[in-house]
Amino acid sequence: MASYHLHAKLAQDIVARTMQIIDSNINVMDARGRIIGSGDRERVGELHEGALLALSQGRVVDIDDAVARHLHGVRPGINLPLRIDGEIVGVIGLTGNPAHLRQFGELVCMTAEMMLEQARLLHMLAQDSRLREELVLNLIRMDELSPALMEWAQRLGIDLNTPRVVAVVEVDSGQLGVDSAMAELQQLQTLLTTPERNNLIAIVSLTEMVVLKPALNSHGRWDAEEHRRRVDNLFSRMTESGRLRVRMALGNYFTGPGSIARSYRTARTTMGVGKQRMPSQRCYYYQDLMLPVLLDSLRGGWQANELVRPLAKLKAMDGNGLLRRTLNAWFRNNVQPGATAKALFIHRNTLEYRLNRISELTGLDLGNFDDRLLLYVALQLDEEE
Repeated sequence: MASYHLHAKLAQDIVARTMQIIDSNINVMDARGRIIGSGDRERVGELHEGALLALSQGRVVDIDDAVARHLHGVRPGINLPLRIDGEIVGVIGLTGNPAHLRQFGELVCMTAEMMLEQARLLHMLAQDSRLREELVLNLIRMDELSPALMEWAQRLGIDLNTPRVVAVVEVDSGQLGVDSAMAELQQLQTLLTTPERNNLIAIVSLTEMVVLKPALNSHGRWDAEEHRRRVDNLFSRMTESGRLRVRMALGNYFTGPGSIARSYRTARTTMGVGKQRMPSQRCYYYQDLMLPVLLDSLRGGWQANELVRPLAKLKAMDGNGLLRRTLNAWFRNNVQPGATAKALFIHRNTLEYRLNRISELTGLDLGNFDDRLLLYVALQLDEEE
């Protein structure tokens, strides 16, 4: 029996198409001889003995009036085996005088087989796409590549030795229904593969898509700025072609075992930190947020609680946030008093007074490098910043 199974929807499509070629009722039978598509819908589900003859003998079977009277569920006509790669997958039957139908039978059969072949190819492409997606989902979750996963990739023609960096695409699909959101994600998926960039793509959920991009340029080097330019360009194309609000985050490039999984984790964390710190932006890059991304894993732990304790003292006495804004400006200007005062439009004496007040409230000496670092890290961990 053939490995490809003819299904009812395709059978009915064949009936509709072929009945445009010839003014005769058409039946399509599966590999067991049961009618699964017909111009006469009442016949669907019947066992067709003429089809059983065509299946068992592997040839065209003519049924005239005399023969039809001795067969169950059969009317005069012609029955032709449907083949894919030489295997019989079903039978197409034309109702009427066999002598008159013979000249049209081969044309109808050829049309049906072309539709079968097209459907099979589309099925194979869809299956290949699903397998590629499943492979990508495994790659972003596994720190070690199993022999089975490597064999899987080899069968799909994917070289796991190609260095890759991960980008996460997040969409706001809440404004659409599930079907519409999935259609938009599939449109984005098509856009991410055109033109061909050797990207590996998977839809993780209705709000997230992951892209495994080749990491090295034509000279075999990792160029973060080149990736930034490509992501910016890609983002522009995506927002122009879809209705969804889209964000993108590019993770870091790693080498060695588990490199893709680590890159994915940095991309997801970059997305979370970016949305928190820069909600108005739509693209985030690990290189821009390296320290807060690396510190993010401390959140909720005792280390983070200890690190933010001095800042908590400051916040308790800084109701309007003036001292925290001053501290942030001081760090942004590389603790240079002149540049900081200019940025805040205040006198240097005012800045010195505020910094001294910050030292008093936090219990940290801002002239000491370690104390400065503790306060800077605390700012990076602060949920409200």
